[in-house]
Amino acid sequence: MNTNVGTLDRLLRIVAGLVLIALAATGTVGWWGWLGAVPLATGLFRFCPAYTLLGINTCPMKK
Repeated sequence: MNTNVGTLDRLLRIVAGLVLIALAATGTVGWWGWLGAVPLATGLFRFCPAYTLLGINTCPMKK
């Protein structure tokens, strides 16, 4: 499992995931807000399976 989520992408995923989970926990949005766990997990683990399938890598190139 190689890292394929870069720093900015990671930050945005974590923030979006936390916001969705918070909205679901407060009852502002429906059950689908709990899907925020997916971007949160991909941000924390720095790996996105969909990126692998699509051949995308937002990590900076190693020198």
